[in-house]
Amino acid sequence: MATLITPNLPKGQLFIDGVWRDSGDGRTSATFNPATETEIMKVAKATEQDVNDAVEAAHKAFEDSQWSKMGPHERASILSKIADLIEANADDLARLEAMDVGKPLQFARSFDITFIANLFRFYAGVARGRMDGATRLVTPGADGEMPLAYTRKEPLGVVAAITPFNFPMILSCTKIAPALAAGNTFIHKPASATPLTALKMAEIFEEAGLPNGVFNVITGSGGTVGNALVEHPKVKKIAFTGSTDVGKGILRGSAESLKKVTLELGGKSPHIIFNDANLETAVQHAMFAIFFNKGEFCMAGSRLLVQKDIYEDVLDRLVEVSKALVIGNPMDPDTTYGPQIDLDAQKNCENYVDLAIADGARLITGGKPMKVDGKGFYFEPTILADVKNTSRVAQEEIFGPVLVVTPFETEEEAIALANDSQYGLAAGLQTENLGRAHRVAHALEAGMIWINTWGQFDSALPFGGYKASGIGREQGIEAMDSYMQTKSVFADISKR
Repeated sequence: MATLITPNLPKGQLFIDGVWRDSGDGRTSATFNPATETEIMKVAKATEQDVNDAVEAAHKAFEDSQWSKMGPHERASILSKIADLIEANADDLARLEAMDVGKPLQFARSFDITFIANLFRFYAGVARGRMDGATRLVTPGADGEMPLAYTRKEPLGVVAAITPFNFPMILSCTKIAPALAAGNTFIHKPASATPLTALKMAEIFEEAGLPNGVFNVITGSGGTVGNALVEHPKVKKIAFTGSTDVGKGILRGSAESLKKVTLELGGKSPHIIFNDANLETAVQHAMFAIFFNKGEFCMAGSRLLVQKDIYEDVLDRLVEVSKALVIGNPMDPDTTYGPQIDLDAQKNCENYVDLAIADGARLITGGKPMKVDGKGFYFEPTILADVKNTSRVAQEEIFGPVLVVTPFETEEEAIALANDSQYGLAAGLQTENLGRAHRVAHALEAGMIWINTWGQFDSALPFGGYKASGIGREQGIEAMDSYMQTKSVFADISKR
């Protein structure tokens, strides 16, 4: 076993208006290591007054215009410096993520860190030259003169993000980077279970030179902090990633002040293996799609649809490749599979397995809680076969390492099964037939489609959901629309 290196812990306080401070009533809550079940540190638990202080600080910073009116090259320079500092602090950030989330260190270091650094560099480029308006040809006036008509892109003001526990760095930075690039000020409310990298990132933003009040972090409960942000009239947009039920509540709560809202919500993503696929690589992709990040992945390929004549072969291969997972302490660089975030998540997986078996599913492998060295909220990599698409285990998001497998006969049946879900976040297919690949990709009702791969992302490519999987898009140029508003200017320039 490799030596486990403990990261430098961040400040456990609120970061408001460029100042680290305790919560108004001095209360704290603990964050725990899900692999060892031990407390890592205590973090400030914000009050409603703390939320108001953060909003006022962000509002004042926006009104002062130091950031929103900053020249594009200067703003881009700060965003690029953030990317540099992320890479300079990569080891600490990755270890904090591994310890707080249960995410294997090797993935946090190679995937999460690389992705967020590239994200800030991408939006630094956007800030330099992709936020301009356009002149428009309009109807000439009565005198035959052509008016001057043009559009301007302007920031919204105060943006608040409420982010989940499973990808704390990525799912916050997909909101922070475009919002800052657009000239907004920002308040981040991280998940109560995993606040550590959010606090470390605040230290990085401070070092990068963001003016006071432009970026704020307030830790605490969703019931107090999240609701106060949603209801605050000076918050102009809420960016949320989390469950569909909570997202619906945020949409209702934001209606009173008519906030802009983007919601990246739940998923039950179908993954189709056709009989003309390269089975060796298809099964590897299927394993990655469900067991990456121990299944706590909103885009997990949790519904595997397999053509009947290769069905049993694929099941056998899945069991074999699942044995290659290295289950262990996430802080160990060799580990590829860590624990669930907490005991409730572990029990949730167990309950769904019991429901599936009672409904006639066949348990192929796994299905039970487990521990490593007598500790941790681990759940065995689990595969359930012969699952009816109408069953709860096929329709409801488990958010854990439980793969449900269903056979199909024809391409048309595969598409129908895949689309028979309230969700539409991601989908994928494995085939060597080029025509089929694009035909099926076009027919699938999901915001992200993977062909002969799974889980590939890039800062330039937007993602988001269809149906109950969300509203709006993150990443890419497309994300900027939700962090800016368009002003039209119509000027009569005729001679008087």
